Amino acid sequence: MRVRILGSAAGGGFPQWNCGCDNCQSARSGILRGSARTQSSIAVSADGARWCLVNASPDLRAQVLSFAALAPPGGRRGTAIDAILLTDAEIDHVGGLLSLRETQALRLYCSAAVFAWVFESNPMFAALLQPGKLVWSPVTDRATHRIRAADERDTGLSFQAFFVRGKVPTYVRSAPAVGDGATLAYRIVDDQSGSSILYVPAIREIDDDFLAALPAAACLLFDGSFWSDLELESSGVGTRTATSMGHLPIGGAEGSLERLRHLGRMRRIYTHVNNTNPILDQRSPHYAALVEAGWEVAEDGMDLDV
Repeated sequence: MRVRILGSAAGGGFPQWNCGCDNCQSARSGILRGSARTQSSIAVSADGARWCLVNASPDLRAQVLSFAALAPPGGRRGTAIDAILLTDAEIDHVGGLLSLRETQALRLYCSAAVFAWVFESNPMFAALLQPGKLVWSPVTDRATHRIRAADERDTGLSFQAFFVRGKVPTYVRSAPAVGDGATLAYRIVDDQSGSSILYVPAIREIDDDFLAALPAAACLLFDGSFWSDLELESSGVGTRTATSMGHLPIGGAEGSLERLRHLGRMRRIYTHVNNTNPILDQRSPHYAALVEAGWEVAEDGMDLDV
């Protein structure tokens, strides 16, 4: 199974267009030891010809153009993309769907809550549900699905969805503080080889149910949004905490670096990295600490063979 990191940054990308934090200033001036990143999304394929996206960031057009495997496979119009899986309804994970309005039908997988917030309450996104556009297949907790194209062709991939602790998007006005199906993790499996990845770009808390799912994957792509809970405040760019935004910090006694220390040989990669996170600077002690613990940091254009 081939996995392409299309984008590896949190909302706004890196450097963020309106941000003057130390990381963004260093990136613009060329002194940061690290790379620019677009907003997070991955592409997965069993055969290198038919692809499934997990999330569709606002940077999707540029990401597709940067990856030749997603070019039209032949004829005047077409796409190598067969299906899209959504982990949540956040703008940085669904905004790119509007860039797909001109294509043939695509299969869309997401929870009923995500579908309602993105499509049923928003006439702009609802336009994508016209005949010949997106064909929705609802996803429930722990459900296993074969990933199929809109015309039912098999992609050679399957997934199991896990509802994880996250948050309801801030633009949703009539939802509870924590919604059932607001945030999903996906274990994506190559049907032929049995190899798998676990993709978790957003999670607020690691609970026992989530830990029980981990041994089934060879590679973990995990939420690396923030190093600390008070990172925005300490960076001088905001007051919200990481956990209030639905993200478990990396550092600290209860952070993901410590909570997932037992994973051993599983390949572990942080993704969805916020522009304020010190791990973006490869000279930082924070970056050194996660490398010493056996973690990597995702970069745009990274290819994984699982």
